[in-house]
Amino acid sequence: MNLHEYQGKSILKSFGVKIQEGKVAASAAEAVEVAKQLQEETGTGWWVIKAQIHAGGRGKGTIVGSEQHGVALAKSIEDVEQIANNILGNKLVTKQTSAEGKQVNKILIAQDVYYPGETETKEFYMSVLLNRQSGRNMIMYSTEGGVDIESVAENTPHLIFQEEIDPKVGLMPFQARKVAYNLGLSGAAFKDMTKFVTALYNAYVGCDASMFEINPVLKTSDHKIMAVDSKVTLDGNSLFRHKDYAEMRDVSEEDPTEVEADKFELNYVKLDGNVGCMVNGAGLAMATMDMIKLSGGEPANFLDVGGTANAERVENAFRIILQDSNVKAILINIFGGIVRCDRVAQGVVDAYKSIGNIPVPIIVRLQGTNAEEAKKIIDDSGLEVMSAILLQEAADRVKEALA
Repeated sequence: MNLHEYQGKSILKSFGVKIQEGKVAASAAEAVEVAKQLQEETGTGWWVIKAQIHAGGRGKGTIVGSEQHGVALAKSIEDVEQIANNILGNKLVTKQTSAEGKQVNKILIAQDVYYPGETETKEFYMSVLLNRQSGRNMIMYSTEGGVDIESVAENTPHLIFQEEIDPKVGLMPFQARKVAYNLGLSGAAFKDMTKFVTALYNAYVGCDASMFEINPVLKTSDHKIMAVDSKVTLDGNSLFRHKDYAEMRDVSEEDPTEVEADKFELNYVKLDGNVGCMVNGAGLAMATMDMIKLSGGEPANFLDVGGTANAERVENAFRIILQDSNVKAILINIFGGIVRCDRVAQGVVDAYKSIGNIPVPIIVRLQGTNAEEAKKIIDDSGLEVMSAILLQEAADRVKEALA
């Protein structure tokens, strides 16, 4: 589950991570009030206005129909109101959104932390995530913050550092000091960075996150270390342990079809192809998508119905797949282990009759327990459904349907 910047920062702060203070607003009038409150609490005279959408590159992104960027500096209360009016309710296009962009419903009003002082400010990059090759958490960091980390990795890979954490002992103090040293810090900034790294890792583990990305981590002119931005992804499977985090979900930022599928406990991800997939088991789903590509098609979705592919579940899956106008055929590929194939076949027939006319060809491949009986149910149903038992048969049927 992805979070907005202001939500990620609230989690960071709860674990002792120093952040750029700010408050969220949903209207220009509210933004003005928030800016005044922030001025009283922090003494800031300038404010940073940030569009809150689930996409990166907001600072370089632009509001549709204007030259307004998704992140802007307001030097007066009047600027706050004007920028808020320019951003709120409009669509922001960044390199991580579609060409249409995403509508901005909230903005973050944050204090200006790039104030003058005895030394210059410095921006760093830092993230905590799982290294899938080693199976360990790692801290990835760089002296080149505030820019696209992908560009840094491509052009100057020697400026990216990694620190892996042994799960038996967690983050050790010497590792936090190593991070601060590699970032070229000393004195008060060095000490503050070690505290920052430790608190950041504790937040990552404590809230069962999949990723914490802070870009930039800022060293202020008075040697403080703080998170100026935050991109947080939580592990959806752990939300039963974090009811307060589950309430942070913003479904308006998600694909409506995926949200609907979630209501029926279906694992669905929309893709750009022309063949709808209905499969039980993530591994089989991946293999099915490969098979579709080999047969000349492109998968239109990933849909895992799980181990209880009954009529109701199959019907809901049908309806969700058919919401995609790009779907030209549907392949149902079920392995009958926990669930018997004949029951799945009957579920397909019942669902087909319940929905009525389905305008695209349907290929059903059932293998496993009672696969032969399942094929007979499909063949005797009188419905326009093509059955298969072998994987190659299903691939041939997909090719025929797309011809």
